[in-house]
Amino acid sequence: MNHLSLITKREYLNKVRNKSFIIMTFLTPIIFVGIFTLVAYLSSLNNEDIKVISVLDESGLFANQFQDTDNLTYKYVSGIPVSEAKTASEKASDYGLLYIPKTQNIEDLSNSISFFSEDSPSLNTMDDIEDTIEEKVNSLKLKEFGINAEQIKELRIRVTTNLETYQGQETSKLGSGLKLIFGGMAGYLLFMFIIIYGNMIMRSVIEEKTSRIVEVIISSVKPIKLLLGKIFGTTLAGITQFLMWTVLIGVLMTVVPAILGIDVSATQTPQEEMIQQTTGAGVDSMVQEVFMEINNLPIGNLIIMFILFFIGGYLLYASLYAAIGAAVDSETDTQQFMMPILLPLILAVYVGFFTVIDNPHGTVSQVFSYIPFTSPVVMLMRIPFGVPMWQQILSVVILFATFIGTVWFASKIYRVGILMYGKKASYKEIAKWLKY
Repeated sequence: MNHLSLITKREYLNKVRNKSFIIMTFLTPIIFVGIFTLVAYLSSLNNEDIKVISVLDESGLFANQFQDTDNLTYKYVSGIPVSEAKTASEKASDYGLLYIPKTQNIEDLSNSISFFSEDSPSLNTMDDIEDTIEEKVNSLKLKEFGINAEQIKELRIRVTTNLETYQGQETSKLGSGLKLIFGGMAGYLLFMFIIIYGNMIMRSVIEEKTSRIVEVIISSVKPIKLLLGKIFGTTLAGITQFLMWTVLIGVLMTVVPAILGIDVSATQTPQEEMIQQTTGAGVDSMVQEVFMEINNLPIGNLIIMFILFFIGGYLLYASLYAAIGAAVDSETDTQQFMMPILLPLILAVYVGFFTVIDNPHGTVSQVFSYIPFTSPVVMLMRIPFGVPMWQQILSVVILFATFIGTVWFASKIYRVGILMYGKKASYKEIAKWLKY
């Protein structure tokens, strides 16, 4: 066991002292925060642009109907033909010209309105214009039939369904969305960690094999201890880098916008504006509701299980990556063996996003949350929706039991493949190594 700790320490120090590792540890958060800050800055610039729209209303029905907003201004023109209005709007560099002709009836008006612009207008702007026109046109149509439009609005009832479990816990559609986000982030984070650091282990094995260093090491250490030492050392290096990324991103996200004077919270996307208009809720009430739903999430359970599935899932796949590294002489030869490893991971992500979102407790979701090659992703996506503890524990036990079996399987390949040179391994050849 002393050899195992020495190999783990050696592998860890080799990784964290590597120049590329150090550079990427500090460069990645800078790039991430830089992109985020740039997007926030460009969004703020975009929001500062005031769009001017000329309105030629020959029908006379929409006087003062269009209300100015923070980045949208309407100016009415009259007494000129549409051709002159188009020319004047173009010369004034307006965002566009809204032309409402005079028609015999409202039905003809609904199909005769035109919008002229230099380029295609934004969908959000056109939605606002069409909503305003539809509201006015529908109100006029109701008046034709002697119906009071204001009374219709007052009599209209909005239905809000209260969601509650049989145990009395209140839920909501927003809560379901947050559960999917939390579970999806946890599953996708593990997916990316396995790919990035699994490849790191594989490259490390290939480098030691091609440099013949492993021939010296293997003379005094059992192959399975060398395999486990590389897995544990690289895992610790990956966790160290991940923790540093988290800390650096948190610090930079606080400091950089403050230095540059960018108010990230004030940057509101068109989607957020549409949600706010649809729900009729202010930002403060929405934030309050989000925090209430987050408090209802099983945060403690999710964190503990994330750590267990994170460790178990990574160790399981890392042993397979190490076995592939031992079986080949160069990274280009690994392509034929990578697909069987990546397929379960990709399948887990698709199953998670396309079945858990629809029915987190369905048969498909439950089955894939027990299969060890997909359970780290699928079960993490299910946990926020409420999974019985015995199912979580059973899934973890199966995962770690499979890891032990996989390590034994991988060590058989590792023991033979680590000393094989100049011959491309095939699946048939690897099957023979398992018998040695």
